[in-house]
Amino acid sequence: MAIAKAERLMNLALCLLGTRRPLSKRELRDSIEAYVEASGPGKGAPGSDDSFNRMFERDKDDLRELGLVIETVESLDGEIGYLARRDSNRLPPITLDAEEAAALGLAAKVWQQARLAGAASGALQKLRAAGLLEDVDPFEAHGALEPRIPVHEAAFEPLMLACRDRRPVAFDYRKANAARPETRHVEPWALECWRGHWYLAGFDRDRGAERVFRLSRITGKVRSRGAAFTAPVPDVVTVRETVASWAGEIADRSARIRLRSGAGYPLRAKATAVRELGDGWDELEIPYGHGLDAWLVEFGPDVVVLEPAELRADVVDRLRAVAKG
Repeated sequence: MAIAKAERLMNLALCLLGTRRPLSKRELRDSIEAYVEASGPGKGAPGSDDSFNRMFERDKDDLRELGLVIETVESLDGEIGYLARRDSNRLPPITLDAEEAAALGLAAKVWQQARLAGAASGALQKLRAAGLLEDVDPFEAHGALEPRIPVHEAAFEPLMLACRDRRPVAFDYRKANAARPETRHVEPWALECWRGHWYLAGFDRDRGAERVFRLSRITGKVRSRGAAFTAPVPDVVTVRETVASWAGEIADRSARIRLRSGAGYPLRAKATAVRELGDGWDELEIPYGHGLDAWLVEFGPDVVVLEPAELRADVVDRLRAVAKG
């Protein structure tokens, strides 16, 4: 059975690599002997179609897990086709010096999730063959600090695969000031971790613009969509810069707030000036950038915005939205 599956995967890979145009499921089914045999004498019957579809989807996922880049293309009449372009599946010669190999070996150490552990281990073996010295072992703990990238969100793995395979997705997303989640249709570009949280950057089809989503706010399952990307993928995706600006890290003015004594230590750490008001309150001057209103809402009744007026209005609107939810 293992040999038969390996032969079937090889034949599917050769078909996808050898075509100059996308091939439909029907064409692939008629071209690969194993699929023809699996259909049996009742070819075209609902049962045989279901059996073939399940086998084909498993084979396609297996090839992608092995590293084959398979594109999904929708024709003008709505038919879905598949191909694997040779230029997308060809690697240039790789040469690494000791420092580069050690850095990549350390990156393999970072991934701690079970689904990624096998790929990281296999990559490390290839790195050793490419120049990673035996005495430069990133897996040996030489210090008290160890690099880790936490991944707790269930949406991480399907989004990682969707970014890799250039597959559009849909998911339910709840904004910080929203009472309930709404469905978003996104062409995913890149995932990045910033200050302990994972973010997805991509093209939001509903809004027709680039957007960044925090994975912890995705509810339910991530659903894949068969259609191809409609927007070009930028060469550089600035996830951290975008999130930093939204979080108020990039500020061009100041805001004045009243803060309850003994509360809001993160706000106090950012304050440029603090004045005691008495009666259990302090007055703080803090940097004001995009996203500060969402951050202030998290402190609830411990914060009162004094100025500017637009920031106060934004905070009040968010608090009303939460109260309605």
